[in-house]
Amino acid sequence: MATYKKRGYKEKAKKVEDVEQSFDHVEENSTTAEVFNTLDEGASKTEEWVAANQKYIFIGVGTIVILVLGWLGYQKYIQEPKEIEASNEMFVAQQYFKEAVEADAASKDSLYTLALNGAEGAGFLEIIEEYGGTKAGNLARYFAGFSYLNTNQYQKAIDYLDEFKAGDEILGPLATGGIGDAFSQLNQDEEALNYYQKAADMRENEFTTPRFLLKSALIALDLGKPEVAQKNLQKIKDKFPKSPEANQIEVHLGRAQAML
Repeated sequence: MATYKKRGYKEKAKKVEDVEQSFDHVEENSTTAEVFNTLDEGASKTEEWVAANQKYIFIGVGTIVILVLGWLGYQKYIQEPKEIEASNEMFVAQQYFKEAVEADAASKDSLYTLALNGAEGAGFLEIIEEYGGTKAGNLARYFAGFSYLNTNQYQKAIDYLDEFKAGDEILGPLATGGIGDAFSQLNQDEEALNYYQKAADMRENEFTTPRFLLKSALIALDLGKPEVAQKNLQKIKDKFPKSPEANQIEVHLGRAQAML
């Protein structure tokens, strides 16, 4: 009797286990089916949305393609030829500017005027008007600004140099420093100090940085700001000891320290 009961118990336990496994399997299949159904429903909705909005999708894609092709065409067939044309036109004006820089005092003004207004070719002002959106047109603003600065037309110099856009290592600081020079000539020393400091901080190099640090220091001394002057002079001494500006440092540092 004891043996019979033991066998019966095992068989019952096995049946329960089989039933549980069956339920687990059904549940798994049910969950998987649910996931696929959800995915099918999502895909169906997406397909429906695409079908309903197909016209607008094609219009949107077509517009993007047209814009990209239009931009590429503009660059190749309009902008590039204009860049070449503007550079060629500006050659004579640049020659006049170069001659003005190297000329004696009596000839400078007339040569700068020729550079601005043109003679045998377009001057910088005409280049700016005709090709203002080109790189050459932008560079013409730089040259026009310095032509005006060197002919004592300081407000015009400020206007043109302020419009010049440069990420260049040298020309950017020179243009900003040139605005400082113009303000200095107009006796607007606070503005001059501001632009000299901007020019000094804009790019760090052996040419423009010590140059404008010194100009900033000297005008700061005139404005009674010895702490600004001392900071800039010390920077020249520490970081640019081989620059021409470094030769004057000790005298100006002594002046700054005496004012503190």
